[in-house]
Amino acid sequence: MSTREQTLEDVLLQEEVLVENEIVLYNDEVNTFDHVINTLIYACDHTAEQAEQCSILVHYKGQCTVKTGSYKKLEPMCTMLLEAGLSAEIS
Repeated sequence: MSTREQTLEDVLLQEEVLVENEIVLYNDEVNTFDHVINTLIYACDHTAEQAEQCSILVHYKGQCTVKTGSYKKLEPMCTMLLEAGLSAEIS
């Protein structure tokens, strides 16, 4: 086995080990676009454009992944979304 093949094999193995969780935001009939956008900016550190795009996707598709990362990183963000009255979960 050449060095190049061994390196490629190692990289592929590392990629399989990385498991990222995601926060999924769900549509509801209660919250306004402005509230969702402002909450995403505050809780998930989105730019205004990112937050607006996510709110549109949630409205038309019913859900949207708004953040990915480790569970430890996502838990406080998801908690802030829930405390703001949004429907979200970590999957």
